[in-house]
Amino acid sequence: MAGVEAAAAAAVVLVVMVSSLMCGVEAKTTIEPCTGSDSCGALLGYTLYADMKVSEVATLFGADPAALLAANALDFGAPGAAHRILPMGLFVRVPTRCSCADGVRKSVSVRYAARPADTLATVADGVFAGLASADQIRNANALASADPDAPLDPGQKLVIPLPCVCFNSSDNNLPAMYLSYVVQVGDTVPIIAASYETTVTDIMNVNAMGSPIAAPGDILAIPLPACTSTFPKSASDHGLVVANGTYALTAGNCVQCSCGPGNLNLYCTPASLTASCPSMQCSHSNVLLGNVSTRTTSAGCNVSTCSYGGFVNGTITTLLSTGLQSRCPGPHQFPSLTEPPTTVNHDSTFLPPLSAPGPAEAGGAIPSPSSSSPSVQGGSFTLPKVSTANANGPAGSVSAAPWMNRPHQILSSFILCLLLYSQM
Repeated sequence: MAGVEAAAAAAVVLVVMVSSLMCGVEAKTTIEPCTGSDSCGALLGYTLYADMKVSEVATLFGADPAALLAANALDFGAPGAAHRILPMGLFVRVPTRCSCADGVRKSVSVRYAARPADTLATVADGVFAGLASADQIRNANALASADPDAPLDPGQKLVIPLPCVCFNSSDNNLPAMYLSYVVQVGDTVPIIAASYETTVTDIMNVNAMGSPIAAPGDILAIPLPACTSTFPKSASDHGLVVANGTYALTAGNCVQCSCGPGNLNLYCTPASLTASCPSMQCSHSNVLLGNVSTRTTSAGCNVSTCSYGGFVNGTITTLLSTGLQSRCPGPHQFPSLTEPPTTVNHDSTFLPPLSAPGPAEAGGAIPSPSSSSPSVQGGSFTLPKVSTANANGPAGSVSAAPWMNRPHQILSSFILCLLLYSQM
């Protein structure tokens, strides 16, 4: 009898799930209303759908391979770094520009060429790992077909709208950079908060959540403590922001800027990824960018620092500051770099990979090898942790995308529910 009751209960679960899906249960995305033409630096949380070269991942998002590695504190100066193969299932942070389009913040710079057997559903859920829904891609490209499983024409160019927020690059009045994170099966808001060393309250406030509940496929904005810049508006890298524990490349890959680990002060040095760079010496001194000159006196330590002031009209602007300190500063501590991983622990919910982009789809110039990068550490791959954030962050709003366009997440959720029920 107990077995019959269990089977009946399981059937009820199935009916409830299927009914709710058919009635249009929706995945939610945090959005930020906006006006004007300003933009900010943001991060997209992306899970690789296949083994891919660094350059292939970068090309998919219109990013620079070295910048992609730098945003993940992976060794961006190693010879052949752009050709390293990253494993399927690896989670990476992809740097992007978050613009204002159609009254909301989003990244609209990504263009994708459909391949044979591609559909809106496979592009949305497979290639872009749920960062965009089939409906959003359809609307962005004014496509008439309502069937997300209808084959696309090979070579068809698609605009891929991707979620991002700026919130003035701050959280609780502290510098921040925002990561767009696709909730996975098994995630809870407390788990996500602990992973990024923030609080449940902060995530709820940032994403305007009425309760600490997020469903697989929802896209949350996660605030990461960061270092911000004060470059003038005339600088092409005005508004540069770097997440704590990572790097960013600027000035045509001539300058690398890091954040942390000891503080949230932006620190920039020569990157030497390109053969020819403008002068990086501070005027009226022999101090180079990123260098500190000290001289001990009876009154303390005279310190001269050459810092970065932005990339203006092809010129690397430097700023020389001098001052007397009680003691001379020690060597600067850089965020540690790791080798790109070659393996990752796969969860059973991953789908079999789609075909990886062909060699012709890997684009972008490969930066020259660098020998001036900070020390590289080996071992297992772990993304840099971030400092603890507080509550009462900026509030966003949510938009929704139909769950019916996320078939693999529906199946995974159903399996998870059955497994949980079987353990009751």
